[in-house]
Amino acid sequence: MAEHHAHKIFNYCERAQDPSFWAEPWNAVTNAAFLIAAGVCLVIALRARRLDGPVLWLILVTSAIGVGSFLFHTYAETWAALADVIPIGIFILSYFVLAMRCYAGFSWGRSFLLMVGFIVALVAVSWLMNTFLRGIVGGSVSYGPALLALFVTGLWLNLRGHPAGTWMMVVSGIFLISLTARSVDYMYCDSLPIGSHWLWHILNGVVLGGLTLALIRHGTDQSRNASI
Repeated sequence: MAEHHAHKIFNYCERAQDPSFWAEPWNAVTNAAFLIAAGVCLVIALRARRLDGPVLWLILVTSAIGVGSFLFHTYAETWAALADVIPIGIFILSYFVLAMRCYAGFSWGRSFLLMVGFIVALVAVSWLMNTFLRGIVGGSVSYGPALLALFVTGLWLNLRGHPAGTWMMVVSGIFLISLTARSVDYMYCDSLPIGSHWLWHILNGVVLGGLTLALIRHGTDQSRNASI
């Protein structure tokens, strides 16, 4: 039993040192927020006749995030942690490419090329934050660059007069609150045993749903006709 416990990941207040499956009921159940967000976006896309490839992809990845995070907060093992973080990374990179393509009107080729530069920037900013801000934001440091990129891209689109820019800037504000809830989870375990990580799930459901709705409402058909 002790050997099995050694493989468990005890990262959050709610789990403490309990290796059982339902040690994190709040953190596990609130992953329904991602599935609800995906379902709402699916219904809206169908009604608006906008369920194209990019929108469907974001809905599927959002659902995968909910499932992966549920697995992590119940099994709390390395494989489940990968099931949690990989879909999140896929969503971040996917949305960047789609923003360049469907909002900025760049070709698919140029959008993917910009994504490579985006990845390099993410790694660089993550290293800087991990070096200088690790003690402040803890394990949430890896999401700081994504928040910055979301706000900057939204601001850039807003200055270009694209309505999706406003959506992205508003969503980045929600993401900031969400990231704060994730960062302070372990700081108040004595007074709040359930922690605050569950708020990260609920608010991030709003974040991913909001970003997908922005694509449904403001992704232009004209951008799809750009040259490759």
